[in-house]
Parts: sequence; C-alpha cells; structure tokens
Amino acid sequence: MALTLEQLNQATPDAALAMLDGLYEHSPWIAQAALAQRPFASLAQLKHAMVRVLAQAPVDAQLALIRAHPELAGKAMVANTLTAESTLEQNRAGLTQCTPEEFARIQQLNADYNARFGFPFILAVRGPRGLGLPKQDIIDTFARRLNHHPDFERNEALRHIHRIAEIRLNDKFGYEPVLGNDVWDWQERLAQHSDEGFAEKGQLTVTYLTDAHRACAQRISHWMRDSGFDEVEIDAVGNVVGRYRPAQEGGQYLLTGSHYDTVRNGGKYDGRLGIFVPMACVRELHRAGKRLPFGIEVVAFAEEEGQRYKATFLGSGALIGHFNPQWLDQADADGITMREAMQHAGLCIDDIPKIQRDASQYLGFIEVHIEQGPVLTELDIPLGIVTSINGSSRYVCEMIGMASHAGTTPMDRRRDAACGVAELMLYAEQRAAQDGDSVATFGMLEVPSGSINVVPGQCKFSIDMRAPTDPQRDALVRDVMAQLDAIAQKRGLRYRAEQTMQAAAAPSAAAWQLRWEKAVAAQGVPLFRMPSGAGHDAMKLHEIMPQAMLFVRGINSGISHNPLESSTADDMQLAIDSFSHVLQQLENESV
Repeated sequence: MALTLEQLNQATPDAALAMLDGLYEHSPWIAQAALAQRPFASLAQLKHAMVRVLAQAPVDAQLALIRAHPELAGKAMVANTLTAESTLEQNRAGLTQCTPEEFARIQQLNADYNARFGFPFILAVRGPRGLGLPKQDIIDTFARRLNHHPDFERNEALRHIHRIAEIRLNDKFGYEPVLGNDVWDWQERLAQHSDEGFAEKGQLTVTYLTDAHRACAQRISHWMRDSGFDEVEIDAVGNVVGRYRPAQEGGQYLLTGSHYDTVRNGGKYDGRLGIFVPMACVRELHRAGKRLPFGIEVVAFAEEEGQRYKATFLGSGALIGHFNPQWLDQADADGITMREAMQHAGLCIDDIPKIQRDASQYLGFIEVHIEQGPVLTELDIPLGIVTSINGSSRYVCEMIGMASHAGTTPMDRRRDAACGVAELMLYAEQRAAQDGDSVATFGMLEVPSGSINVVPGQCKFSIDMRAPTDPQRDALVRDVMAQLDAIAQKRGLRYRAEQTMQAAAAPSAAAWQLRWEKAVAAQGVPLFRMPSGAGHDAMKLHEIMPQAMLFVRGINSGISHNPLESSTADDMQLAIDSFSHVLQQLENESV
C-alpha cells in the first residue's frame, strides 16, 4: 500500500525512518537527517531536503555513499546479493539479460572506471522517464563519463544517486508524474521527424520549412486540437497557434510558447518543452470543463535558431511586426530562397503583416524553457526563475602582425598576431569573471595558412560578450575593446573589429517574475533566481509586452544543442504544476 505524506509527517522518528528505508543505498543517515525538517508539504520538498543533507556532508561521507552502491552488472548481480531496489532497477534496464559481449564490455568498463576514480560507476538506469535505459545507452554513457575530471564525476555520481532515490521515493508513495510523462512523450514523438541527411544518421535536425519541419507543425496542431484548443492554425510564417477561449468573449489572452525548430544535430527539448507544458495545462482545463477569465494562446514558433536562413527569431519577430521582407530573397545551401520555401509550404506571404499582435489584447508573455546550462543541475535544483535575458554584443575581428621564421626570429623581435589574441582572451576571461554573471567567449579562432614553423602574421577571431543588463554589457565591451587596442599598440600589431550583432537585455517584468516565484515556492522547492545567457523568443515579445521565463533543469551537465540534452519527467511535472499555479494566480487576481 502506498505511503502518504500525512503518514510520514505524523509517524514517530523510528517509524518515519523505516518508511524511507532503502532510498539511499545502505545509508539511512541521509533520510534520518532530512526527517528532522518535518512536516513536508510535498514530495519535492522532501526530495530536496535529502539533497541538502548530502550536499552539506563531508566529502568522505559522500564517497562512502557512492562506494556503497554495486557495480552495474557486477559481482553483486552475479552473486544475487543486490538490494531489492537495485535488483529491480538493473533488471528493468535489461542488465540481467546481457549478452556475453555486453557483459564483457561492462566488466571492462567497471574495471577501467574503478581504476580511474576509485569508486563504482553510478547511473540512474531507470532513466529520465523512469522506464529504464536501453543497454547501449548505458554502455555509451559509461564510456563517455570515463573522460570526466574526478571531482566532476564524483558530483555526477551524487546527482544520479539523487535521481535513483527520487524514483524509489515515487514508488514508495505511489506517485507518478503523469503530465510530466505526457510532455516527455510528446517531445520524444516529435523528435521522430528530422531533416533529410540527418534522419539517416539518427540525428535530430529540424530547420525552417523542410519536410520534417512541416511534419512537426502538423503533429503539434493535431495534438493541440486533441487537447481541447478552440482554434488551431498554422499562420503565414509557419507558427502553430492554439487558442483556448476565455470564459467571457472579449477577454484578454495570456501568450506563451516557444520554438519547434532545432539546431543541426540538436536536442529534443530546447524550445519544445515550452510548447508542451502549457499544452498539458490547457488539456487539463478542457478535461475539467473549466474556462478562465482570460484566454490562453500557445504559439509554437516556427523559427528561432537561424539555421537554414539568417533570420533568427523569425517566428516570434513576425508577431511584433519585425519580419524583414529582404529575408525572402535569401537562399539556403541548396539555392532555395525563403520565398520559394514559403510558397512550397503553402504559406501566404501577403498575410505576414496581419499576424502582428496588438499588445493591448494580452496580459503578457511567459515561457518555459530547459536551462541549457549546468547551473541548476550542479545545484540539484529543479527550477530556476529567470531575472533577465542577457544583452549581447558580437564582433568578428582580425589581428595583423608579421609572419616570420619560427627559428630565426628572437622572441623580443616578433609581431605575433596569435599571441596578441591569446593575451586578449585571458584578459576577457578575467574581466567577465569580475562581474560574476557576465560572459565573454572567443568561439572562432583561426590562423589562416598557419604553419608549424612560422610566427603567425594574422589571426582571425570572434568575441561574444553578454550580461544581464545593457550597461553591464556595454562596460564589458568597452573594456575588452580598449584592451584590444592597448595590446595591439604594445605589440606593434594592427587589428580590425566589426560588430555583427547587438541585442538588448530583456529584464523580466517584476510582477510576472513574482508570479513564477510564488508558483515555484508552492511546489516546495527552493527559489533560485538566475539570468539567461542564451537568447529566447521571450526577448522579442519583451519589446511589446511584459515577459518572464521559467527554467527547467537539464541533466547531462545541462548540455543543450546536443543529442545528450535531456530532462526528467519529474522536473517537467514541476514545471507544469508551476505553470498551472500561475494560471490560478491570474484567475484569483481577476476576481
């Protein structure tokens, strides 16, 4: 029989500890310390209480916990001495039915891993959906994590231990993240569509108005109809728009959504999570036969990434009247213009101006998005409240010196362009770090026609500088560019610098950020405020209406724009519950 939080909160200390037996392998002290914080208002609050206990424990205690775990498909499994929980988990992942070749490979990986790190490899083998990972995924992850730094890998092991404990706790309390599972499944099914040339390699790529892109639009529109949206259309630029009407005709709408295109060989959750979270909320309203004082408009933006054409934020930009007609004449790598692609997709180019939104008809814009970074996962916090989307400035530069013989040119006579750039890179790294939340990146670095025995006479490079506010970004840019000039003068070099992009910061509207904070607090998880280093559709809507974003933790170090991008159904459920709470707040405010 499933436990309840009421039973746990009211039980004696010994009885409560017995209820949580087996969550952390042979380590009851974690649950025991967390239980001192009773009563718990939610399972999420209990989970995080145990996370904090382990985070505050000495490294020796953390290592002892890791070493208390059995190897995957290891000696304990063979000897049938695993705990009941570990047996269930390894069996569900198919590790008890390995072929001789798979078993030998895992045994070798176990030996290599233990030799490198001094503790067993830990993986939550039931995976982000709780159903069990395929054996090949387990083996691939095993091999990949062998390359990690030991300190990082110790923390990664602890993160997987927390995920194992989360699933075990769900089992004890009979809890299932039903809507989180649905959202996770929608994303998996949408990922079945990928552009030609990538699908054959098992890679996910969906670029603007390709066959795969249009298939995604059709599938999203069908799911919106099935979820109970009153109106669903694909607009003049390919955005999929679903509208759930308010209780009274003429009411304002809450605008939300994100993009469904991807980068090349990207992940399944970037953008798409922000479409399906509100879609699940609308479906629940429809199932309950409930209308709100305001309507809900969910937009699956057709283009955000700028992969096929240089038209980043095309989908959300069109909603604020920022579609540039000159884009229509751009040609992709195959020579197909955007105009031709739109006509082939059956879009009506003449109607593009008609889809511009009247901000007075909307309450504001909110967006749920996977974090795309390591902060939340390293802190073991499932949700983050975005304070601002960083303003950014990009430059393409060239440092020019004099090429000379590497053997015959003394060090004090050189005009080395690459060394000048290297000095600038180190300065920018230190200068950005002074702010705490500014970043500077030299993503492209090239010595044209470089040779192993020639002092570089030329070095091409890019600089991407971002900060949560425009003044902070501008100060960073000013200092880095001044240093570029000073380095060039000191070293006898010349340089060229061209600004290729400037985007204003988009601070969250205070009232909307507060609504997200109340919603997250209601789930029993800590409030964590953070800027967004990446750009989002919310940046465009910010220009005409208030906006605020919610981040959802990503696993695998929070990696994004990558096949390893992922999140758990449990974290997605928390995002859905938080979104629903925002809807409740807005409803209460309307009374």
